[in-house]
Amino acid sequence: MLNARIKLRHLQAFLEVARQRSFARAAERLAITQPGMSKTIRELEEVLDTSLFERTPQGVALTQAGLTLLRHAGPALRALEEGVGAIGDTHQGTRWLRVGALSTVESRLLPKALRRWHAEGSTHGEVGVNVVTGPSAFLLSRLRRGELDLVVGRMTEAREIQDLAFEHLYYERLLLVVRAGHPLDGVDPLPPEALTDHPWVLPPPQTTLRQQVDSFCVRHALSLPSRLLETLSLPLSRHYTLESEAIWVAPEEAVAEDLAAGRLCRLSLDLESHGGSVGLCTNASMQPSLALEAFCEILRQVATGSLRV
Repeated sequence: MLNARIKLRHLQAFLEVARQRSFARAAERLAITQPGMSKTIRELEEVLDTSLFERTPQGVALTQAGLTLLRHAGPALRALEEGVGAIGDTHQGTRWLRVGALSTVESRLLPKALRRWHAEGSTHGEVGVNVVTGPSAFLLSRLRRGELDLVVGRMTEAREIQDLAFEHLYYERLLLVVRAGHPLDGVDPLPPEALTDHPWVLPPPQTTLRQQVDSFCVRHALSLPSRLLETLSLPLSRHYTLESEAIWVAPEEAVAEDLAAGRLCRLSLDLESHGGSVGLCTNASMQPSLALEAFCEILRQVATGSLRV
C-alpha cells in the first residue's frame, strides 16, 4: 500500500529533478523556489529512507534507488494524467499514441506504418500518433519516464536501454555515401586515408550511431577531418551531400531511394559489415493499450513485408 505521507507533489518534484538533472531548473519549471524543491525531495527521501539523488560535476544524478523509483513513478504518474485527460478526450473523440523515432526509421519504416495506420483508422478508432525525434538517449529516457509509449529504431547499443523491453525487427547498416560524380565514386579499392580529404556528414557525439563511426576510425587508424557536419537531420544531410564533396555516414534506409536512382553512390569501403538491430522498445512497467499493440503489429508487418530482415 502506498505510504500516505507520499503526496502527488513529491512525485512531480522527483520526476522534474530527474528530467532536468538540476534542482534549480526543476524548481523553475514547477514555479516553486529552489529551497522549496530541496525540501520536497528531502521529505520524499525521508519517507523512503534512502537517497534518490547524488551531486555530480554536471548537476545531479539518480542513485540506484532513484532509478528504481523512476522506472515505476514515471509511468504511474503518466497513467494518472492520461486517465484525467481521457475524460476530456471522451467528449472530443481523440486519443494519442506517443512514438519516439530514431533517424534510422524516419525514411521508410515509420512513414509506411503510419500510412497503413491511417488507412485502417476505422479499425483502431480515433487514435492519433504524436512522433518525437531525437537521439536514443533522449527518447529512451522519455520512454522510461512514461512520456512515450514506444521508441522505434536502431538502439541496442544505447546504455539507456538496459531495463527496457526490446523486440528485434531487422538489421540495418550504416553506409558511406557520396553524390554521383564525387572524386571517390567508383574508386575500388578505396584506401581509408582518402576519406579524410573530404568533409564528413555524421551523427553527433554521444549517439549510438557515432559509436560505430568511432570504431571504424579506430580500425583504420583514421582521425576525423576538421570539416565536419554533425547532425541527425536527414534532409540537411542529404542536401548537403548532394551539393558538395562530403561523405555522408547514412542509415541504409535513408539513402535507399537515392542509391537506386543514381543520385547518391555507395563507397567501396564498408563502414560496418553486419549492421545494428532495428526494433521496437517499450517500457515493461506500462500496460500496453490495444492501440499500441495494433501499431506495433503494423510495424512488424511493414518490416517483414518491405524491408530486408
